Amino acid sequence: MEILEPGYYYHIFNHANGSENLFKSEENYHYFLKRYNYYITPIAETYAYCLMPNHFHFLLRIKEENNIIESFPKFQTLEKMKRNNYFSKQFSNFFSSYTQAFNKQHNRKGSLFIKNFQRKKISSEQYLKQAIVYIHLNPVHHEFVKSPKEWKYSSYNAFVSTQTSSIKKNEVVNLFDDLRNFRDHHKTKTAEIYASKMEMDY
Repeated sequence: MEILEPGYYYHIFNHANGSENLFKSEENYHYFLKRYNYYITPIAETYAYCLMPNHFHFLLRIKEENNIIESFPKFQTLEKMKRNNYFSKQFSNFFSSYTQAFNKQHNRKGSLFIKNFQRKKISSEQYLKQAIVYIHLNPVHHEFVKSPKEWKYSSYNAFVSTQTSSIKKNEVVNLFDDLRNFRDHHKTKTAEIYASKMEMDY
């Protein structure tokens, strides 16, 4: 399993166990993001995300060590091996926290997520753009909607809205040069090309 390292971009994704769903209500989607902000925002910057009924995707960048130390001073005193495991541990705590609340609400027991969440290091700017489009087009790919703007549980609408957001909006739009090109890259033809490339990589 690839180690999460400070300063690098990653595509993080995971799936529910078996045929279960991770989200059964709108409240579940919102609570999941709330737990994400609590556990992950202090250690990572978020560039895109999409929550689907039985899986999720995040495109994020692990913060530099000095920024992490500002939020978690004890990080500076950890041995190298423990530092390497620290970021994965934050994700484990995040998933555990959500699972406990979900189980209590839905009167279920046991694990909710597949044990080891998947992570892919982003190796280039082109790959980064592909991942962002792929993530936003997930609901279209799975035929829940016909356009990414119709899906409420992704970051796409944060980019085309004037509302403030914790998503790194300016950085992502600049990757595509401007908002118009950002929209164009999410249109069906381009998105299909990106999706096919991503699926070959995965």
